[in-house]
Amino acid sequence: MNFRHWIWNKFATLIKPRMVWGYKNSKGKMLHNVRISSSTYIDHPQNLTIENNVYIGHHNFIEASNNITIEEGTQITNFVNITTHSSHVAIRLYGNKYIESTDHTGYTKGEVYIGKYTFIGPHVVIMPDTKIGKGSIVSAFSYVKGDFPDFSVLKGNPAVVIGDTRDIDRKFLEEFPPLKETYHQWANER
Repeated sequence: MNFRHWIWNKFATLIKPRMVWGYKNSKGKMLHNVRISSSTYIDHPQNLTIENNVYIGHHNFIEASNNITIEEGTQITNFVNITTHSSHVAIRLYGNKYIESTDHTGYTKGEVYIGKYTFIGPHVVIMPDTKIGKGSIVSAFSYVKGDFPDFSVLKGNPAVVIGDTRDIDRKFLEEFPPLKETYHQWANER
């Protein structure tokens, strides 16, 4: 191995994404079982509510200016964009007057809520004013906007409900009965 290659490998090792254990939430509480990649960017972290046992993988963008809640046990894979505002209509309506204008028509804002033990696949976009119920799965490359019930399987652009995760879980719970108690503890909570 030549010297340049050796140097590059050492540098790449220092800057590669890493999972960081522990997260201090906006109230100052340390959540020891939260794992967030060093390559995930969180904009407006003071408006982000994360519960324990959350996993947020590599290369994600989380924009929380209008509040995001990520409940316990949620897993967000890689290259996911979660945003609480969007100007994609307003910029066309206002053209070169956009920057000097305030309170734009066509500018959307809204909270994002992701329920317990939900799985967000890679390359998903979650738009403002979205609620994903607990126990859901969002398939890769989905564009999610709206209100979705608990245990939804979501897929598409725009995302629609294509199934119920309880149908998937049922066969595992029948095969592995000791898991039923812990599953029903969180699944039956309101």
